[in-house]
Amino acid sequence: MFEYMGDRLSNAIKNIRGMGRITEDNINDAMREIRMALLEADVNYQVVKEFIAKVKDKALGMEVAKSLKPDELFIKIVKDELVELLGGEAAPLYVDGKPSILMLVGLQGSGKTTTAGKLANYLRKKHSKSPLLVACDIYRPAAIEQLETLGKQLNIPVYQEGKKPVSEIIKNALEYAKENHNDYIIIDTAGRLHIDESLMDELKQAQEVCHPNETILVIDAMMGQDAINVITGFNEALSLTGCILTKLDGNTKGGVALSVRHLTNVPIKFVGDSEKLDGLSAFHPERMAERILDMGDVLSIAEKVEGIISEDDAEKQAKKMMSGKYDLEDFLTNLKQIKKLGPLENILKMLPQARKMGLNKVQIDPKDMAHIEAIVLSMTPYERKHPEVLKASRKQRISKGCGRDVAEINRLLKQFEDMKKMMKSFSNGNMKLPF
Repeated sequence: MFEYMGDRLSNAIKNIRGMGRITEDNINDAMREIRMALLEADVNYQVVKEFIAKVKDKALGMEVAKSLKPDELFIKIVKDELVELLGGEAAPLYVDGKPSILMLVGLQGSGKTTTAGKLANYLRKKHSKSPLLVACDIYRPAAIEQLETLGKQLNIPVYQEGKKPVSEIIKNALEYAKENHNDYIIIDTAGRLHIDESLMDELKQAQEVCHPNETILVIDAMMGQDAINVITGFNEALSLTGCILTKLDGNTKGGVALSVRHLTNVPIKFVGDSEKLDGLSAFHPERMAERILDMGDVLSIAEKVEGIISEDDAEKQAKKMMSGKYDLEDFLTNLKQIKKLGPLENILKMLPQARKMGLNKVQIDPKDMAHIEAIVLSMTPYERKHPEVLKASRKQRISKGCGRDVAEINRLLKQFEDMKKMMKSFSNGNMKLPF
């Protein structure tokens, strides 16, 4: 997401690189490029106009500090204004109720039911909640079955009473949650192909029954600027507390994310960034601005790693790497941990300068990871700790054990040794980390 827009913005900033100072003349080309980048990414015209005016005013009005170059100052101004446009501060989900109640609303096809499952999974993992999913989409064929399937996959309970009136289902679900000690209730409501009076009346009645702490709109980011009208329509009727943008991993320009908060004052709380059931990320305006500008998102990487590897283990592994004592046994452990993070290419995209280094285009076949794991598993524990003993006869045995040829084993060992040397050079101060 945002790759096209980010590339165009980076090119715009290059226009003032090397300039001694920022002037109206040398900034005009950059501003023109930024304007085109935002408009082509489907950002609302009024939003673009205001954004350009603010950036230009600040850039021309600020003195360049001795420690900053003009392009560095310009990047800072663009980033700060992007953060402001995206909402400034993150809008966290309400989690303190006993129980907390969240009602999901939206049009048909926005990904509401799948998002309900993702949210339940997120709340259990991040906030140690015991969620209950409530099936209140009584109109769409198979909606209840879809939610029940998600519940089984996640081992999260689903409350449903078939096609009964929604207000009755919600009342009974609240009682069920109390009896079963569920402390977060997620209500999946019905959608329509468009906003209509009967839909809004039903959703208002549902609100009156459960008094939700959160009323969140699920919206398909691929709708483009039509999304603003949908958000406004739902917000006027239901007083939304936030929205979730889905399908940001798809072929979307992402401009709607830059328009939502400014035009509707409804905060973005989450974005759907993959089809998997853990593919839901809390929305942080500053991190998103940094991703757009190819500054990376190291904090989000750290959050993904958290829970998979403990701080103590991470520290031990880092010390081993820096001392050159890192072996294939450690590598195997890390490989298994990496697999739990999801697709590795998604992690690479979050690294600083990922687009500049071409990491955003890297495609990693899961089979390659499996082949590497098979090679290492075919070694004895001693060989993993002492890869220097791996001569021709041992490699032949490993090759037969894992079904990969000796050339592939040699390539892995070479890459492993190169990685060890690189990590050791970091600790000796010969190289600087890129972030």
